[in-house]
Amino acid sequence: MTVIVRDFRPSDAEEWTRVRRASVPYMVATPEQVLHDQAHAHPDRHYRLLVAEEDGEIIGTAQAGISHDSPEPGQGFVTPHTRPGRTGRGAGSLLLSTAEEHLAQAGATVVYAWVLDNPESLGFAHDRGYLPKRSAHFQRLDLAGGSLPPRQEVPAGVELRTGADFADDPRPLFDADVEATADEPGDIPIELDDYEDWLTNIWRHPAFDQELTSVALVDGKVAAFSAATTDGARTYLSAMTGTLRDFRGRGLAKLAKNDSLHRARAAGYTDAYTSNDAGNGPMLAVNEWFGYTVCATEVRHVRTLP
Repeated sequence: MTVIVRDFRPSDAEEWTRVRRASVPYMVATPEQVLHDQAHAHPDRHYRLLVAEEDGEIIGTAQAGISHDSPEPGQGFVTPHTRPGRTGRGAGSLLLSTAEEHLAQAGATVVYAWVLDNPESLGFAHDRGYLPKRSAHFQRLDLAGGSLPPRQEVPAGVELRTGADFADDPRPLFDADVEATADEPGDIPIELDDYEDWLTNIWRHPAFDQELTSVALVDGKVAAFSAATTDGARTYLSAMTGTLRDFRGRGLAKLAKNDSLHRARAAGYTDAYTSNDAGNGPMLAVNEWFGYTVCATEVRHVRTLP
């Protein structure tokens, strides 16, 4: 049996999705999503999709690119995954080495990768020169069989809206995302400054659910939001929940997220997921209040390219 690595083709979208769902079931993955990402990636991102194939079967995938929205140049990323039950065949090593070569040619000086917190994955990263940094917890909430906190009373002067209410002018949500993203814990600083790219790859992204995204307004201004992504069937993922600096400490992010979760359950979604930095105690406490439990942990790793 021979494993080869090649570039993703549009006809691979269904198999790609199956591998991703099997490898990281707490992430939203759809064929439409991967096709959109490939077709609309910013040119400065140098985005490349790879598949590992064994006798015609796709057993692994990888995404690689440059964090073009970082003020620090040369920040590369790679996310290789091998289908469970198909490890040990060399697919992961081939995917990683091919991605690293691509990133080096694109100008990357360092490469970041999320690695599942299990002995096999951590050992794989260590053996290839990757050093561990911080951790993040994936959390799951059973929307079908569990219970949600009751809907909160909306305070005076606060209004709850949906993302779809901003369809004619999403700029206020972009401005809110800019501020929330700048304050998000991370290894790579991100500065959102390209509105058109945001419209294409976030607002109009096939996984982004405008109807289930909740926005809290204070005196008509965006104060907090909880952005939702879905697979259109059963899986709901909180993409970003944030409060603008002038409105923090008032429970508005919790208010928005609670509203979004209630509407997601009413829409038939059964599994809700979210992810937070392991050091983000306040947000982890909020999610525990909702009923989320940790279902997986990833460790951010980095390697300096020669």
